[in-house]
Order: sequence, then structure tokens, then C-alpha cells
Amino acid sequence: MMLRDKIVLAYQKIQDEICESLAIADGKGRFEEEIWEREGGGGGRTRVFQHGDVIEKGGVNFSAVYGKLPEAVKKAFKVDNDEFFACGVSIVIHPINPFVPIIHMNIRYFEMDEQTRWFGGGIDLTPHYVIDTDARYFHHILKQTCNEFDSSFYKKFKKQADDYFFIKHRNETRGIGGIFYDRLKPENTGLDWEQLFEFSLAVGNSFIPIYTELIDRNRDTEYTEAEQEWQYQRRSRYAEFNLVYDSGTKFGLETNGRIESILMSLPPMAKWTYNHKPADNSLEATTLTKLIKGIDWA
Repeated sequence: MMLRDKIVLAYQKIQDEICESLAIADGKGRFEEEIWEREGGGGGRTRVFQHGDVIEKGGVNFSAVYGKLPEAVKKAFKVDNDEFFACGVSIVIHPINPFVPIIHMNIRYFEMDEQTRWFGGGIDLTPHYVIDTDARYFHHILKQTCNEFDSSFYKKFKKQADDYFFIKHRNETRGIGGIFYDRLKPENTGLDWEQLFEFSLAVGNSFIPIYTELIDRNRDTEYTEAEQEWQYQRRSRYAEFNLVYDSGTKFGLETNGRIESILMSLPPMAKWTYNHKPADNSLEATTLTKLIKGIDWA
């Protein structure tokens, strides 16, 4: 079996397992699935979860698409060939309780030919309120996952996440980061293709133990209307990043992707209050002090 075919099957399995586990963790809602085809080649399975006990809106998407790259993407990738294949799983979960964090994960494989192909992905956490114990737990699991393959991965990929998930016009990070990597191949990692594939799956399989633990820790925390308003403010920053900077959103739009799947990551409710500033010494103000690059959570 070709590596490409193995990736498709494995990524579909990860999508299935994550959907099943999230439905159990939520206890009420269930995923609605849409099977779609892309004009130009390929398609995917969009699974959206709404109005649960824990999850207000979430999506766990799988896609495997192919065809010809638009000129703008060819220039961005600095390639001459225009035939491509891309496969991935993308997840965004927006919880109801403001003390349960937003989480995002993406694992992907891109191929043009034997010489031009790579793995990318990552996982990051966007708390509405930064809880130090949760942040340390999250980063500790990611560090363990990375160390199984290369002890240099975590430090390198954490820095890349800090740099990538940065809202320049706000001068703040989207959340507490995580790991982010792109264009991983044998030449720049020292791992062969099978090992890189296994690393991609390990990142994907880290999602459920991480997020079910964070749900269990915080799902029953009581919150006020003011704390929910803060949640809506933080969701607006999440939307700003995804619409202005996110490379996956841009790639999907440039390659004629399915709009509903591409914009699945946006929150169900967000607010842009003019010049909103939290009170001094509040939980909200403390959270803002931790939305910076370079914090050593692990």
C-alpha cells in the first residue's frame, strides 16, 4: 500500500475515534456528518457538533483533495509543478463553559511528487481564562509526545507555535500555544517517511487524552454572566486570527475548498466591544499577562 493510501485510512480512523470520544465526553450532543466532493478532485467528511452539554460548537473534519494548484499557491510554495494531493484532519472545539478552553488540532500531509512532499500540523490551546495547572498539563503531554521521536522537537515546535499563533495587530498570542510544525521530511528531521507518519499519528492521538482531561477538570466550574462576556471577547480574537492569518483558511479558500468546512473553526458567538479593557488585578487582566510568547509551561 502506498504511503498516501495509508495516511488516508489512518487519518479517517483518527477522525472516527475523536468523534466517538468527544460524544461520550459531552454526554448529550452528537455529530452531524456531511460527505462532500470538491470540484477539481477529492472530497471529505465534515462532522459538526452543536448544542451539547459541554460543546457549544465543534468540528472534526477530514479531507483528501487533489488537482491543480492555483498560481498564487504555487508561488507561495515556490514550486513549478501544479499537481497536488493534500490530506488532513482539522479540529476546533468551542465549549460552553468559559473555564473550558478552546482547542485546535490539525494533522496533514501534502504531496506534489516524490521530491516535493511533507507533513505538517500541530495542536494548540486557547483558554478564555489561563489556568496554570491546565497549561502545564497540556504542554507536558505535548513534550512527552515529541520526545518519543526527537528530543529537539518540542522546544522547536513550541517556538514555532508561539510565533505562528500570534495576533500581530493585538500584540498578543491567540492562547498558550502548543506545537506547530510544517514541511517535515527526512532531509530536515533525520526521520524516515514512516517515522514522520507515526509522529503525525501520535500528535493526532494526543488530542483525546488531553481534551477529555481538561473537560473533566473544568466542565462543572460555575461562571457568571460577566465571565461569559469575557469568553465572547476572547472568541472574537480567535476569529480575527483565523480570518486574517491562518494559513489553512487561506489554502482552503485559494484551492476552491468547501466554505462551510473552512469556516467551521469560527465560534458560534463572539463580541467586539469597543476598546474593551478588563479591571485591574482581575482574572481577565491576569489572563492577558500570560498571552505572550516564550512562557516555559512544560
